[in-house]
Amino acid sequence: MPTSSLTAVLRRNNVRVLGNSSGRPVLFLHGFGCSQEMWRKVTPRFADEHQVIVLDQVGAGDSDLTAWQPGRYESLHGYADDLLEVIESLDLHDLVIVGHSVGSMIAVLAATRDSARLGALILVGPSPRYVDIDDYVGGFDQAGMDSLLDNLDGDQVGWASAMAPVIMGNADRPELSAELVRSFCRYDPVIARHFARVMFLADNRHDLSRVALPTLVVQCTDDAISAVVVGEYVHAAIRGSEFALMSATGHCPNLSEPDELADTIQQFLRRQARRARP
Repeated sequence: MPTSSLTAVLRRNNVRVLGNSSGRPVLFLHGFGCSQEMWRKVTPRFADEHQVIVLDQVGAGDSDLTAWQPGRYESLHGYADDLLEVIESLDLHDLVIVGHSVGSMIAVLAATRDSARLGALILVGPSPRYVDIDDYVGGFDQAGMDSLLDNLDGDQVGWASAMAPVIMGNADRPELSAELVRSFCRYDPVIARHFARVMFLADNRHDLSRVALPTLVVQCTDDAISAVVVGEYVHAAIRGSEFALMSATGHCPNLSEPDELADTIQQFLRRQARRARP
């Protein structure tokens, strides 16, 4: 890739490469309303053994807002395109993608599009569909989802203040919800409203069976956004996947219980390494 193109891709997503350049690469992908800062308590645990990559999805953190186009990001595939371009630009191989929340589904889509450079997926609090349908339980009925999105349209700050405690859980630690509110409010309102609809109205259930990589599904207890039953659905749909139910509660263990999350990820990677030995 020409240097100018490489620079543009890395700038677009505010890509940062840390840690051990000779170690197996691990890329951490954040969820809606968040940024790479949400991984700051997790990534130091990987820096000695792994090359660590963090980025901001377009519209988040310090990404290039001028790169956002509604047509490109009309579905989660646009974010998967960005991810694959970052992977190619950095010439990564045997890459482990750790995706949180909607970042999990973006990782899944990337893996189904082009898995040649990928080695494993770790999906933290994934949800392939948020709205209940037939016998599938996503956690929201259609009326509830419509109300949630309408409230975001009307008052982003009020929506963030109301939703952050629900998403974060851990009511005894209000500083965690306060950080999530600040992160939500950093989003450009137009991009936030658009991304919320793309995410909350998506249906990626059929993509799960197309994943052919070693996969770990990580689930928190008492997660109001992605319940245990949703994590179990993802686990059942991805052939050969592993499932880890943490004691952490809420939807953001990367903030609330970073050590437990890091331990869970590292245990999976060590199991993988043992299996790969001749």
